[in-house]
Amino acid sequence: MRLATRLATAGIGDERVIGAVTQVPRHLFVDEALATHAYDDAALPIGHGQTISQPYTVARMTEALLAPGCCSTVLEIGTGSGYQTAVLAALVRRVYSIERVAALWQRADARLKALRCRNVRLRYGDGSLGWREYAPFDGILITAAAHGVPRQLAAQLAPGGRMVLPLNGMDGQLLVRLTRTKLGFRHEVLEPVTFVPLLGGVA
Repeated sequence: MRLATRLATAGIGDERVIGAVTQVPRHLFVDEALATHAYDDAALPIGHGQTISQPYTVARMTEALLAPGCCSTVLEIGTGSGYQTAVLAALVRRVYSIERVAALWQRADARLKALRCRNVRLRYGDGSLGWREYAPFDGILITAAAHGVPRQLAAQLAPGGRMVLPLNGMDGQLLVRLTRTKLGFRHEVLEPVTFVPLLGGVA
């Protein structure tokens, strides 16, 4: 309940998103040594130079992706711990998620299966290439900072689809939402953020 209040106070207005973020057991997605901090509004390390995003950031990105309008199929780039994946799974029909670090992919797969997230499909691979077999997607969420909009991912957005991602800029990282229109892409800057870099290949 305290987490829900913090999210609402911080400006998250979608009650569905607040419900999903608070109902997914975040302590299951971090190491036991960090479990007492699982519901703090802070990013936590998950190994391999990666982090689990703070609950506010997860809620903000999810809200930006889902509103306005319907978002049935979502591609997530950077499964990480699987926490963001589980939140999305509670809100959309199907989530496709790609992780480039084998150990993280295996742990996330086990966690999501234990939680019976049956509408999630995970893949070990280079997320910057997307997942053409299941494109186009209504939404694409990228959980690592890119230097520019990844063109191969943008091409896999459905008409009217949205991509939410952090972009590196001259003054730091900014969370951005792109919407595919008939004329191209509409860009919206949401707020400053801090994410690990988006990398290609696998590890």
